[in-house]
Amino acid sequence: SSDTLWDLAAAEVNSRESEDDYGERNVAVERTVFLMGSKAGGKTSILLKCLDRDEPSKPTLALEYTFGRRARGHNTPKDIAHIWELGGGTFLSDLVQIPITSADLKFLSVILIVDLSKPNELWGTTEKLLQVTQAHLEKAFSMAQKAQTAKPAATHQTATQSAARVLPADYPDRELISAFPVPLLIVGSKYDIFQEFDSDKKKLIAQMLRFVAHSYAASLIFTILFSCVFMACYSFFSLFSNRKTVSMDLTKPLIIPAGSDSFSQIGSPCAADVDIASLHARNPKDLWRKVCGCVFPPEKEHQQDLKDPAKDPQYSEPQIDAMRAQKDQELEQYKRNAAKTWQGLDLET
Repeated sequence: SSDTLWDLAAAEVNSRESEDDYGERNVAVERTVFLMGSKAGGKTSILLKCLDRDEPSKPTLALEYTFGRRARGHNTPKDIAHIWELGGGTFLSDLVQIPITSADLKFLSVILIVDLSKPNELWGTTEKLLQVTQAHLEKAFSMAQKAQTAKPAATHQTATQSAARVLPADYPDRELISAFPVPLLIVGSKYDIFQEFDSDKKKLIAQMLRFVAHSYAASLIFTILFSCVFMACYSFFSLFSNRKTVSMDLTKPLIIPAGSDSFSQIGSPCAADVDIASLHARNPKDLWRKVCGCVFPPEKEHQQDLKDPAKDPQYSEPQIDAMRAQKDQELEQYKRNAAKTWQGLDLET
């Protein structure tokens, strides 16, 4: 149950408090959670539910910030979670550089929410966002390392040493995976639609996401309830690493904490209509990319169809909108005058 899971997470935190230099009971901890994922995939709805906020969900405009607070006990300062939410799917992925800074790496976690109801977008969205985020994380770690080495010799840990993930020696497939630089949680949203898919399609989607999650040493869940518990652990606690609560049954939402899966359990892509041998994949990741591309052909993204936030009624600002309309009219008039000028030059020549 969620209560049992929460208790286990809290017990783990209590056991770590004496070890962490930031775990003193009378010191508030500030952590950062970066939330990204599929466009219109339910990120805001999940976030509001986890923060216990009873308010309507609105489309995320580019990159938005909110925060949550929680006390660890009586008469103790409240820990703070700084939460950044990236909107637009992969379209605005360059904005990942804003919430990810070298100063906050030690207390940063990433949550990727993917829309299970749109299998044709799953691989592209997952790969693009994780690649961009990982690249910027590595850049931030490098900057933190350079900043640390530029200082006089210190006896304490460097920012990168204390923040970078170190997998235990018994971690499954430890030598075959490339762990994400910071704790990573992958959440499959819209499970109610996903569970209506035929069994072959569900199995391939689940296999693919399990492969991606395990490749990055990430946790994977397909249910909003547990995502709230996991998000609380990411926001206010250290990474939840209990492996007792696991569900890999396709008739139920997946719950797979990091370290509880393996490539042997995941198996090869289950796609009866695809001749895997003919795909000539260079590595397992390339194989999964090609299989998913065959079974779920990606749809071309038409950037011109993206909605202009400036014309969205929910962001209406009468004075600003009036000034914008005036400037738009001036721009159109300028274009017309410029066109007449060029036409005159053409006639003269």
